[in-house]
Amino acid sequence: MVNSYDIIKSLIRTEKSTISEPEGKYLFLVVNSANKIQIKRAVEEIYKVKVKCVNTFISEGKLKRVRHQLGKTPDLKKAVVTLKEGQKITEAVA
Repeated sequence: MVNSYDIIKSLIRTEKSTISEPEGKYLFLVVNSANKIQIKRAVEEIYKVKVKCVNTFISEGKLKRVRHQLGKTPDLKKAVVTLKEGQKITEAVA
């Protein structure tokens, strides 16, 4: 069984993500193999809130050059979690 803390890597706090927080939308960095149902259960268990819906997307890594070799930053999976009315994530739980 996968632990909820293994699915959710972190809560992303950027300028763009904090603009949508009054609407009840929060941005999370998740494991690439996680699906929407697992993400929903993990957020509800960790933060003790009710989730309305989950939207996921994969942010593809960029090509980088290190000396004479080409490299690539890793692909990241992110989830936009919309909470039900009246729900709010107040603090980051470790």
